[in-house]
Parts: sequence; C-alpha cells; structure tokens
Amino acid sequence: MTVDDLVARSRAGVHRPGPQETRTAQLAGALLVDIRPAAQRSAEGQIPGALVIERNVLEWRLDPTGSHRIPEATGYDLPVIVLCSAGYASSLAAASLRELGLHRATDLDGGFVAWAEAGLPTEPGPPVG
Repeated sequence: MTVDDLVARSRAGVHRPGPQETRTAQLAGALLVDIRPAAQRSAEGQIPGALVIERNVLEWRLDPTGSHRIPEATGYDLPVIVLCSAGYASSLAAASLRELGLHRATDLDGGFVAWAEAGLPTEPGPPVG
C-alpha cells in the first residue's frame, strides 16, 4: 500500500465539503479544526473561528471520553471538518477521528488553499519566532 492508497481509502464513501459548504457548516455550528503546524499557518494564514489543534494531539483533544479532551468535544455526533493546507493530511486525520467514533468527521476538500482561493475570510497566521 502507498500513501496515495491510504488517502484514497480514507476518502472512500465520505462526503468532503468544498469551501462554501464548509463555511456554511461552520456558521451553523460545525467544528472547523485546523491541524496545520504554526509555521504553515504563519506562512499561509488561517481561518477566523477555526479551532487550532495540531495533528499530533488531534485524537486526544477530540475524543469525547478522553481525559485530555477540549470543552468542544461534546459527543460522538459532533460535526467536525478538519483542514490542512491542501486536503491530504486532513483526509487521514478525519479517518482517524471516525475510527474513534466521531462518525461525522470529514475534511475540507482542497484545504486552506481552496478556502483562500474561494475568497472566503482569512486572517494572518501567528508569528513564528
């Protein structure tokens, strides 16, 4: 199996919303989770209102029964849309969340790049120093 096979398997049968649909879902209460590292957010920018949870702690923060969960991790029915830069790492991350039982977890098709290209709101990322 290659990484491309793994990404394809993680996307099989999953609806991946585009930028406009993701924005609508975010405004309706879906949890938009940015898994990019600070350096990448600094270089590219970020989405206002997106919750930043870097990839290495994602499952711990969103497991509704975990001792390291965030307050927003209220249950397994939580609509979660994960984003990365271009939509590849986020597909793998969303698949991992579904394995935890977060059955509504998906990812932004095209990632932050597609969001920005669609002209949706962005803001500067954090300074990296």
